[in-house]
Amino acid sequence: MAAAGGAAQEPQAEPEPPPQRRGLAEGDETAELAAELAARRSAETRQLVLSPRRLSGPLPAGLSQWFPALEVLDVSGTGLAELGAELLALPRLHTLLAKNNRLGGPGSLPKGLGQAALSRSLRVLNLSGNRFPEVPPSLFGLRGLRSLSLGGNRLHGIPPDIQELRSLEFLYLGGNFITSIPPELANLPSLSYLVLCDNKIQSIPPQLAQLHSLRSLSLHNNLLTYLPREILNLVHLEELSLRGNPLVVRFVRDLTYNPPSLLELAGRTIKTRNVAYAPSDLPENLVRYLSLASNCPNPKCGGVYFDSCVRQIKFVDFCGKYRLPLMHYLCSPECSSPCSSASQSSTSQSESDSEDEASVAARRMQKVLLG
Repeated sequence: MAAAGGAAQEPQAEPEPPPQRRGLAEGDETAELAAELAARRSAETRQLVLSPRRLSGPLPAGLSQWFPALEVLDVSGTGLAELGAELLALPRLHTLLAKNNRLGGPGSLPKGLGQAALSRSLRVLNLSGNRFPEVPPSLFGLRGLRSLSLGGNRLHGIPPDIQELRSLEFLYLGGNFITSIPPELANLPSLSYLVLCDNKIQSIPPQLAQLHSLRSLSLHNNLLTYLPREILNLVHLEELSLRGNPLVVRFVRDLTYNPPSLLELAGRTIKTRNVAYAPSDLPENLVRYLSLASNCPNPKCGGVYFDSCVRQIKFVDFCGKYRLPLMHYLCSPECSSPCSSASQSSTSQSESDSEDEASVAARRMQKVLLG
């Protein structure tokens, strides 16, 4: 255990010699730690690192009294199965590192975490290498959190409530069992680094393109076979890691198509023919529906679609070296894709529009990690 960051410690009476550590039970380890911390108390200490040991209970009671100015607490590798209510009594704490412990069961995190003063002060939280089966709901009350690490746990999904962490800049969820990404993840305006590697993710929601601050996206060692076309809109993306995915190596076409409903046909007609209307002319739900129209990516078409579309995979050159499969959505099977010639001739390259797209992508993607 080490304590750092402050003036001379207050003079204390000589503590009784601690018991020998060899053969100590977990309860004795906790008692020994409490004695050590009490002996090292300091009103000036801002950083505290507990050396690896085997603890049974929560953080020792009195920690907040012994170190009232504590800002950084590292309890990694201590074997803690719960943090305890004492954590809530550290109002200045901005960094909590609790990696490689036994956290994840009921009561691992203290009740009232999202309502305590800690919810406003905490900026960095690392809970990687624990046993959490899901992202703890109490974390969504940490509105000031900028960095969250939950790698190497037992997560099977990402809850939509992740969008509540509006200040988040770094999110590490690698090494879990996640199969899908909720579109709500795109509602994190400050997110710059997103790590989802070593999971079981099969597709990327196109909404992820709304992460305009994203600079690094790690997706290696998943089950991806294509990327959404919208990923080209990530204008600040500098690093994209895709190695270890079953990305298709030949052009694949999926023309599974459900005919549009009468509502969609009417909506397409209004949009393509530029029929003028005012919000007062239509029910509110229809006005909202018309605002959801998506343009067909084929520049020769000019059509729109709402719910009914054709999925098509198009290969785009990145940095003159890699060919990535990007998902396109066409308004109908009759709509000819600009890259359809690629599926008919193995020697032909993408047409001029895809070359332009590739050059834009090359400028935007400064670093693409595939091998």
